[in-house]
Amino acid sequence: MGRCYGQLSLEERVEIYRLHAGGISQNQIAAALGRSPSTINRELRRNSKRTKAWAGGYEPVRAQQLAERRRRWDCRFKLARQSDLRRCVGKSLAMGHSPEQIAGRLALKHGRVIISHESIYRFIYHRTAQKDYWYRLLPRHKKMRGRRRRGGSSASLIKQRRSITERPIEVEGRQVPGHWEADFMMFSRSGQGLMVLHERHSRFNLVHRPVDRKAIPTARAIARQLGKLPPAMRQTISFDNGNEFAEHHRLHDILGVQTFFCDPHSPWQKGGVENSIGRLRRSLPRKTDLDLLTAADLRRYVQRLNNTPRKCLDFKTPAEAFSDLRSTVALQT
Repeated sequence: MGRCYGQLSLEERVEIYRLHAGGISQNQIAAALGRSPSTINRELRRNSKRTKAWAGGYEPVRAQQLAERRRRWDCRFKLARQSDLRRCVGKSLAMGHSPEQIAGRLALKHGRVIISHESIYRFIYHRTAQKDYWYRLLPRHKKMRGRRRRGGSSASLIKQRRSITERPIEVEGRQVPGHWEADFMMFSRSGQGLMVLHERHSRFNLVHRPVDRKAIPTARAIARQLGKLPPAMRQTISFDNGNEFAEHHRLHDILGVQTFFCDPHSPWQKGGVENSIGRLRRSLPRKTDLDLLTAADLRRYVQRLNNTPRKCLDFKTPAEAFSDLRSTVALQT
């Protein structure tokens, strides 16, 4: 008789119980049912275990109920059933990618949905409840989803300051390239910081470690970074109200860009660069000593940031989107 590899039925479990109780060996039971001996062995072993509520021993109706419950539970977790997919997702999580980025990148690669980000989150928090602590693989190591707050401003001290509300309306939709946001990423050691420039359309980031945060050197550093780009790719730049950006007006003459400032206590108005700094924090927490970081280390972290797929870019990476953008601008000039 050919062996069947489907799920055991209640009738088969009743027969296993009858034959096993009659002293028949597992190999003989397997032959009688047309099943593999390992199937019979596993069935008896996993469904006969003693528990707090069960004295032990094999009982067919109870075994059927346990199997149905396992099937319902496993169906919630695609990753529990597919080891190759689980390894792929685990590897991407270890690289700092979020469940949404992983799901989107897999869909982009295969041309169809492989797994949803909600399924990945569900599996992560299930494994966490089983004391496997999968949440530690999440980019922000959060046990649950949530939020936070802050403040500070010196807007009245900045000369020639223009409010972000005066910025061209085309900037808001992120459809037009060449509009930038800038901010400093600060660290716990005094005087240490990174200047981050974020291009709104492609989400591409330029990161530079300046000697200090004085206004004139900051303006010059921005001019050097953006001066390498064609004029069409540097039209406006938006700042917060930090004193380090007080010499912003120098950029009008050097680069020909317009400069704008967020309203006081409104960092969300330049949310792109804030998001990028948050992503960099995963590799460079606030306690990092930048003096121990080599230029190659910093370059690697920035490359990781720019090569992470983004949902808002249809799961392209910012580096890919920025490269396409430069090619398009080059053809237009």
